[in-house]
Amino acid sequence: MVFEQGIKRLEHTAEKIGLEDWILEALKRPKRVVKVSFPVKMDDGTIRTFTGYRVLYNDARGPGKGGIRYHPNVNEDEVTALAFWMTIKNAVVDLPYGGAKGGITVNPKELSPTELERLSRAYIRAIADVIGDERDIPAPDVYTNPKVMAWMVDEYETIVRKHENGVITGKPLSIGGSKGRFMATSWGGFFVMEEALKTYGIDGKTVAIQGIGNVGGGLAKILHEKGYKVVAISDSKGGIYNPEGLDIPAVLEHKRKTGRVSGFPGAKDITNEELLELDVDVLVPAAIENVITRENADRIKAKLIIELANGPTTAEADEILKKKGVIVVPDVLANAGGVTVSYFEWVQNRMGFYWTEEEVLERLKDKMVSAFKDVHRKAEELKDDLRTGAYAVAVERVAEAMMARYGH
Repeated sequence: MVFEQGIKRLEHTAEKIGLEDWILEALKRPKRVVKVSFPVKMDDGTIRTFTGYRVLYNDARGPGKGGIRYHPNVNEDEVTALAFWMTIKNAVVDLPYGGAKGGITVNPKELSPTELERLSRAYIRAIADVIGDERDIPAPDVYTNPKVMAWMVDEYETIVRKHENGVITGKPLSIGGSKGRFMATSWGGFFVMEEALKTYGIDGKTVAIQGIGNVGGGLAKILHEKGYKVVAISDSKGGIYNPEGLDIPAVLEHKRKTGRVSGFPGAKDITNEELLELDVDVLVPAAIENVITRENADRIKAKLIIELANGPTTAEADEILKKKGVIVVPDVLANAGGVTVSYFEWVQNRMGFYWTEEEVLERLKDKMVSAFKDVHRKAEELKDDLRTGAYAVAVERVAEAMMARYGH
């Protein structure tokens, strides 16, 4: 089960830092699990009943924060695990939040835009009592976007009969969204990558990216503009490789026109598996989970891995990479740029004062660099890898808040 993997990492960390038993036991359980069922009228007049979830894992450090995903595989175990990870992620980058997550078991591709709107509004009506800008703050996740967030915030404001746009982040700019939010995860990954290269003295000129969605494609654009050589990139159907570096804007245009990256002129078609094993300075898994495993970890040649996907490296692979001396910047730090700018959006909503994109990126860089330094310092102190360092930083921060509230 997905959740069990998170608990194993927690137990490993607890042992390393000597965590009090009662805090460990409390952190093994979510604070609140809400499961809702709600009917939605389809365009043909029929009515379908959907199941949704909202899990508040821990709120010792502040209101819950985490996205809402629409996917056929959404279930209580997955949402609980993701809410646990959000607790860790928010604490790693020192945001004044606890962790939460939500979702609906649905294939959104099967719904028309009007059905999607009715579904989104019905879900918010079902969970309205447990969310709020000082209680639990949703955001976009898999197959949700600013349009869906706009419907949700409108429905919530209709229920409470006042403007409260800080209840949801990832909104369109016209109703309180933040500049810089769309590329925030990519920029956050870039800032920690540069800090890691500097800290470990790695050249870092060649980069391979698995995934060309918003996050992977966004990072590829940033790296191209900053003079790095992106030598390989892929989508779900396969990848392309050119040791001299790819023309990223042209690759993105080719992908837009053909629906795939393969067949790009002047590049060799490769598989996703081959991409992971290329001889590059930096490898960025930015697509799906569990792609670096005990089967292929020994063949990874990159000196630095930046985990922009959630959970791309298995626990067994971690051990192999550690022995090989490969530096892994873990997902809970590397891809925290999105939730950090979500926090900035919430702050701006509460102030009623909005920042320029330059200001947002400057503040994001400060947050990500500071978080990397905290994690690196803790990893050195524990004589362990950055993942253990990140979990230790996060768990200590959550534990400190719990001690302040409930301890003696």
